[in-house]
This record gives sequence, C-alpha cells and structure tokens, in this order.
Amino acid sequence: MTSREKHDLRCGLAFCAPWFIGLGVFMMYPVVASLFYSFCDYSVLQSPVWIGLENYHRMAGDAVFWQSLKNTLFYAALSLPLGMIVSLLLAMLLNTQVRGMTVFRVIFYLPAIIPIVAGSMLWLWIFNGQYGLLNWALRPILGVLGQAPPTWLADPAWAKPALVLMSLWGVGNSMVIYLAGLQDVPKELYESAEIDGANWWGRLWYITLPMISPVIYFNLIMGIIGTLQVFTQVFVMTGGAEGAPARSTLFYALYLFSTAFYDLRMGYASAMAWVLFVLIVALTILATKLTEKWVYYSG
Repeated sequence: MTSREKHDLRCGLAFCAPWFIGLGVFMMYPVVASLFYSFCDYSVLQSPVWIGLENYHRMAGDAVFWQSLKNTLFYAALSLPLGMIVSLLLAMLLNTQVRGMTVFRVIFYLPAIIPIVAGSMLWLWIFNGQYGLLNWALRPILGVLGQAPPTWLADPAWAKPALVLMSLWGVGNSMVIYLAGLQDVPKELYESAEIDGANWWGRLWYITLPMISPVIYFNLIMGIIGTLQVFTQVFVMTGGAEGAPARSTLFYALYLFSTAFYDLRMGYASAMAWVLFVLIVALTILATKLTEKWVYYSG
C-alpha cells in the first residue's frame, strides 16, 4: 500500500471506530455475556456460578414459563394475520386516486408515530369497562341481545383479545411498506388484465399479490419478531409485570423482564432470552420455507 492508501485506511477506520466500539460494547458483549450467564446461577448482586443446563431444565417444569409462552403464541396467532390483512387493505384503499388522498394517508399513518405509552394510556380509557368509549358504543347493540359489554382488560377471557384489537391501531408502518410495494406494480399488467376481462378479484389474486409477495414476506418476518416480543403496551395497560388479570396477559417478554429485574434471577432470564431467540429463528425459517414458492422477485 502506498502512503496515501495507508492514510485513507487509517482515516476510514477512525471514522468507523465509534460504530465498531458501540457495536462491540453495547451489542456484542451483552449477547455473549447473556449466553454465558444462561449457564450460570447469577443474581446480579453476586458473582455468577456455573450450573450448566440447570436453567434450561427448570424451564421444562416452570408452569409460569409455559403460560407466558402460551399467552404470547395466542397473541401472535391473532395479531399477526389480522395486522397484515388490515394493513394491506388500508394500503390498497390509500393507493386509489381520490381527491385529498395525502390527508387520508397522514391520518391512517398518524397512530404509528404516537408514543407507545401515550397510545396505551389512550386505549386504557377506551377499554374502561364502565366509562370506556368502546363499551359506550357497544352497550345499545348488546342491550338488544340481552348481553352486557365485556370489561375487557379486567376480564381474563377478554384481556388478550383487547390487546389484539389495540395492535391494529399501529399498523401504519406495515401499511406504508405495502403502499410502496403497490405503487411499484407495473400499470401495464393491470391494463392487460382488464383487456382480457379480468375482474377486481382476478387482478388482485393474479397480479397484485404475486407482485408484492416480497413485501408480504418482509412484513411477515418482521411481524413474527415483533409480536413475540410485545412488552411495553402490556406493561403499561396491565399495571406492571404480573400479567393481570390472573396472568392472562403475562407475555414472554413480560415474564423475562420480571424474572431479571424483579426477582434478580439474571441467569434464568438469560436462558429465557436465548430460548426466545431460538424460537424466533425457528419460526422465521419455517415461514421462509412455507412461503418461498409464493414469493416472486420480478427483477
């Protein structure tokens, strides 16, 4: 290397050094340390003691662990497909040529940029069993049927569906991604399909969905990662890490947080984190294998 190339290399490494240091100190070290702690009895206040696979063996007999996993999978099984469908329908609606469409796009995207805590407090009032806006609207309808509106977050049977309903409030991010994919579909394909007599459903099924299938796949993977790590809104709306009522909203991340910072069982919590990592990787691989035949890259 010439002196000039060496100088440029040193300058380049100097400019990249803050990023490398930040990645190593705040990302790589915690990841490696958590893997080590997952094989230890570690309470933060004392030095870790190596216990091998004992933390993982304890999970097999931990009823609360299995309940938190069950609650999380239930939430993900409802929230993920509903969120993808609603965001896609909104994107298709906002892709039409209607006057004032920019305003409508801003309105539908606005909930996605509202802070999670603020949005959670808003929905906490909406789900209020006595004075909530949702029950105010449902009470006349259910009254005709002789039914009382649910108490939502105070009822173990309705707490998770309420959180699923709330999750549809923040589909603006995936909606924007769908909208970008829809606008990238060549107009010539729709024109050719119309000439051939294809109706709206035919154009959707044979043109729109195949052409935006990479976007659907991306949102599916991001949705799997996000729904399995739901935490903030549950923590705010249920009043802590207990998963009230009756642990019906005790999701995996909530139990992990409680184990690490309330019970100070950092070793056990690290093992839980790695189990969640393996679960997310496994579901990602499964989703990739199941959808690889349906994802079409036009390029």
